Amino acid sequence: MDPEEYRRRGKEMVDYICQYLSNVRERRVTPDVQPGYMRAQLPDSAPVDPDSWDNIFGDIEKIIMPGVVHWQSPHMHAYFPALTSWPSLLGDMLADAINCLGFTWASSPACTELEMNVMDWLAKMLGLPDKFLHHHPDSVGGGVLQSTVSESTLVALLAARKNRILEMKVSEPDTDESSLNTRLIAYASDQAHSSVEKAGLISLVKMKFLPVDENFSLRGETLKKAIAEDRKKGLVPVFVCATLGTTGVCAFDSLSELGPICDAEGLWLHIDAAYAGTAFVCPEFRLFLNGIEYADSFTFNPSKWMMVHFDCTGFWVKDKYKLHQTFSVNPVYLRHPNSGAAVDFMHWQIPLSRRFRSLKLWFVIRSFGVKKLQDHVRHVSKFFESLVKSDPLFEIPAKRHLGLVVFRIKGPNWLTEKLLKELSSSGRVFLVPATIHDKFIIRFTVTSQFTTREDILQDWNIIQHTAARIVSQNYCGKENADFCLTSPGNGQFLAGRLEPF
Repeated sequence: MDPEEYRRRGKEMVDYICQYLSNVRERRVTPDVQPGYMRAQLPDSAPVDPDSWDNIFGDIEKIIMPGVVHWQSPHMHAYFPALTSWPSLLGDMLADAINCLGFTWASSPACTELEMNVMDWLAKMLGLPDKFLHHHPDSVGGGVLQSTVSESTLVALLAARKNRILEMKVSEPDTDESSLNTRLIAYASDQAHSSVEKAGLISLVKMKFLPVDENFSLRGETLKKAIAEDRKKGLVPVFVCATLGTTGVCAFDSLSELGPICDAEGLWLHIDAAYAGTAFVCPEFRLFLNGIEYADSFTFNPSKWMMVHFDCTGFWVKDKYKLHQTFSVNPVYLRHPNSGAAVDFMHWQIPLSRRFRSLKLWFVIRSFGVKKLQDHVRHVSKFFESLVKSDPLFEIPAKRHLGLVVFRIKGPNWLTEKLLKELSSSGRVFLVPATIHDKFIIRFTVTSQFTTREDILQDWNIIQHTAARIVSQNYCGKENADFCLTSPGNGQFLAGRLEPF
């Protein structure tokens, strides 16, 4: 492909992308395929001779799209959002063309310096403390873009582990570091993301998951009690991961209680705000940040709700030197005249190489501006919640926070499980489950920037009618027809009918 063909084919691809995203609501959300579906459509070996671009382009719809889950669909309500936007796509287009590997300042000064400045912008937009800024006279911290929150949590735990082991070596210089590591223990709530558990597995640090209160929040007294118990066992508490916006119900741990305890006990306080972090661009949501001044690190995903497509994770630390002592390597081929004076992000992460991620973030922030991004967050609709509350067949077992609503059919878990199974098999709407207090629940989030009130109403009608039919088939025979209206599917079953179950 020469430059002229690239120019022509590039315009063709942009047109295809525009058509795809503009009409994505017309596609089935989840694919109707089985594992291995693609095998029969591909040759056993790579082509020896070049294939034509027309054939390659034609196979997008023939081979790729049948197996795609359409995350940008207005009928996609599973997980948390993975939004994109036109400026974000353009930013990555340029980053892919430049294709620099910004591991040191010298390997691409613009890559490093744009990231430092944009991360400062973003920290100020969220209301984070000055200690997280690169460009502040009182700060030795700063922000960096990681690939995922999972990686950020692992980086934070590894840094906390290294720092504590170095402290322990002062009084136990002859003890092997691996032996010291076996005494370390970290904490999170039992609502924390699975990546926290994985970080513990990788770092070989014991991870204790603590019970939450009635609002699914980890409280100070629970942490304080766990620390005291573990110290008596000879363990060394080292790290706390506080979650702002849990995966299950978008609950918030009590930073204002956890922070002072971590400070007094010398524990690294890491904050996972993967989904909810974007909401802090709006000052009215920052009450959940009370206690942020005690944090050693903070992470969230602009790639979820801020319309910057994956991968793009903001990660801030108050002391960059604790990252350096964990990840620094200094081979001669990576040294440069400004080593030590300039920021080299290879010392802030696990891999060496890194993409020019800050371009798409820069494009999005500049294209929308803070006010438009605030409007985007405030647009979270309470509409779906009001629909669920209007139907006595359903219940909402946890308070709604931000854009996540959890719901279930009143009665035994199998009713809600059957509802989710039938909804999933239809392919018309995509939802995922969670459990709280042994109750099986369904999560509903607005995950597409294209979602309208009409889209939500359409999906609610599918949910409501499917649930009504399931309950009708199981509870509304001739012997108890008086408990059900004659039109299965309208969701107006008498609420009291299911209470005994």
